[in-house]
Amino acid sequence: MKREIPLIISMASGIFVLVGFFVPHPAIRAIYDDIQQWVIIVVAFTYVLGMANLMRINVEGIQRRSKDWVYKLALVVSLLATMAVGFSEGTHYLDDGTKFSWIYNTFYSAMSATMFSLLAFFIASAAFRAFRVRTVEALLLALAAFILMLGRVPIGSVIHPYLPVAADWLMEVPQNAAKRGILMGAALGVMATGFRVILGIERTYGSEGGGG
Repeated sequence: MKREIPLIISMASGIFVLVGFFVPHPAIRAIYDDIQQWVIIVVAFTYVLGMANLMRINVEGIQRRSKDWVYKLALVVSLLATMAVGFSEGTHYLDDGTKFSWIYNTFYSAMSATMFSLLAFFIASAAFRAFRVRTVEALLLALAAFILMLGRVPIGSVIHPYLPVAADWLMEVPQNAAKRGILMGAALGVMATGFRVILGIERTYGSEGGGG
């Protein structure tokens, strides 16, 4: 039953959601709306479990004085302090002028911007090391990346006024065409995985049953 009960729940939920999306019958729509509410509740519990697991791992690292335990301590203190401030301000914690919004705008937004700024340099460095122009396709990819990187910074228009125009064209035409193809393939993959879950032939269920 350890394998069959999750399978039955997944099959029933998947079938009702699929049918409820295409069949606007009041009874089916009511079940469809209930399942959506259940999903919200389950997702909320997953956040709680994820936070508990994060706390457990970092507290154990602090107790063992493992490598970079000071950063783990800073994470735990920041998490608990932010939660305490958020709970103390009730349902208005997201309003302007609250302590929680001040913490979010002052610390979280600034650190997020810093992280993504550093990530841009890491991506540029990795792209420079990864590009090996051995084929025509690799040459086109390297040229497109070079034009995009120069066209997205102010110095690009100083080098040549058409660099930003070329970068916009690359983003609007070839990039959109490739992105749509990738999204179509991803959508087909999601549909195939969903049908495999609904029909109970997804490998996860079989591996769990075999391991038990």
